[in-house]
Formats: sequence, structure tokens, C-alpha cells
Amino acid sequence: MRDALFILMQYLVPQHLVSRLVGWLANSRRPFLKTPFIGWFAKRYSVNMDEAAQSDLAAYDTFNSFFTRALKPDARPISGSDRDVICPADGAISQLGLIDGGSILQAKGRHYSVQALLGGDATLAQTFTGGSFATVYLSPRDYHRVHMPVAGRLSKMIYVPGQLFSVNKLTSERVDGLFARNERVVCIFDSDSGPMALVLVGAMIVAGVETVWHGHVCPDQHVPFEVDYTDANNPVVLNKGEEMGRFKLGSTVIAVFGPGMLTLNAQLSAGSAVSMGHVLGSGRPVV
Repeated sequence: MRDALFILMQYLVPQHLVSRLVGWLANSRRPFLKTPFIGWFAKRYSVNMDEAAQSDLAAYDTFNSFFTRALKPDARPISGSDRDVICPADGAISQLGLIDGGSILQAKGRHYSVQALLGGDATLAQTFTGGSFATVYLSPRDYHRVHMPVAGRLSKMIYVPGQLFSVNKLTSERVDGLFARNERVVCIFDSDSGPMALVLVGAMIVAGVETVWHGHVCPDQHVPFEVDYTDANNPVVLNKGEEMGRFKLGSTVIAVFGPGMLTLNAQLSAGSAVSMGHVLGSGRPVV
């Protein structure tokens, strides 16, 4: 009964208004608002500040600056060989596997299409048919910057407006097409071994999604847009392990890889805890 009420509530509440209000609070510099909020949050979710570049909670000027905190340089070593593909974020594997007939597994008995996830472009979706994916859920206590699984050159960024359902395990098991319904930022990269998409999915009370090349992308937009980055005079090229974006309050990142590009790490499954830099799988040799 409680679970059903939680899902129903998400349909009834004004999702975007609630998220904007939380965003205002998260960006507040007023000490009487941000200081107790940061302290409560760090204690409530057992945030490990020992690995943070700035461990003093009082030093953060807003809750968002605390939430998107940088880590010490050695806190997330990049694992494996040069061929290994790494996990883009801290969190837990929600699902991972092969893309079967253009379909991605969301939860047991629920699938959604790559085409819908990427914003509706059938030609773009076709480049990932027969590929693989990994969905990583970031909990409140996690490090909330997203990094490159492999080196790549950005070809396009697509903003897709949508709803703001929670992306926790319960909601993913109950709401059809969750990740293809929520607001999201789709980043398409070309790598030496094939195409890759990193999809940063918004959610209830997420106060913002940013990329390192564009800055703040959402949730202030309401109209879909696409930016082409194939101009050779101003390329966006990022190395493996380099930051590409961040969440202001937690959500989910979905990494999608082209066919034959990745052999997934057999030790990972739904529910596996991961850290940025953890080996996600082995990439094919570059020829």
C-alpha cells in the first residue's frame, strides 16, 4: 500500500515546481538555510568527507557546491588496462546488458527503446543496435560528477524535456519507460572503438544537470534542442576518466555503447555497487 501511494504521489504532485523550489534552496547562500541543511544531509546519508578535496562542511557556499564537491586527486583511481572501459559514476548498477532489438532493460519485465531514450532519432538509435548498456543509479551519499568511460569526441548534445519521476529502484520497477520519459541530456561521442552515448537523466528534486562544455542545461529549459559539436575548429575532446558533467542532487546516468565495442565485466550485475573508475568492461582493440 505504501509503495502504491508513493508512485501515485509522483503522478499527482507538480514535479517541476517542487524541483524548482528545491533548486532554489540548494542554491541559497544564506547561512541559516544552507549550513544546517548541509550538516543534516552529510550526517543523514553518512557522506564520506575524508575523500573530498574540501572536507570542511562550513567552507561550501551553497548546498549545491557541497553536493557536487570535488574529490582528492587519488580518491578514484582509474582501474585496469588501456583497453578497459570504466564506470562513469559512483552508485549502484541498476541494470546492464546487451541491447536486444533496440530495447534496453529497465527492470524485470519492463523495457524501453534506445530510440526513445536518445530523443526519437531513428538513425542515431540504429548505430547502437546490438550494442550494450549500463545504467548507474547515484544515491544521495555518492560523488555526483560524471566521467568519461573512454576517450571520446563530442558530436552532439540533445536536451529532451520530460517528466521528473524519482529514479529509485521502486519507481523503475513500477513506471513504464521511466528513463525515456524523464527530462534528460543526451551526449553522443565518437571514440576510437565506436559510438558512445552518455545520458544524464533528471528526476524529482534534481536541481540541475550540467556539462563541462555547456554549463547548466536543465531544468530551466522546456523546449527540446540539439547542439552540433562536429565543427573541427572547436572540438570537445575528453580523455578517459575526465569529468564530462554533474548532477545537482542525485539521479541516474545511462552509458550506451555501439555493437562490439564492449564486453561487460562478468562480475557486475543489477545491484552491484560501483565507483567511478571501476572496470565496466573490456573494450575491443583499436585497429
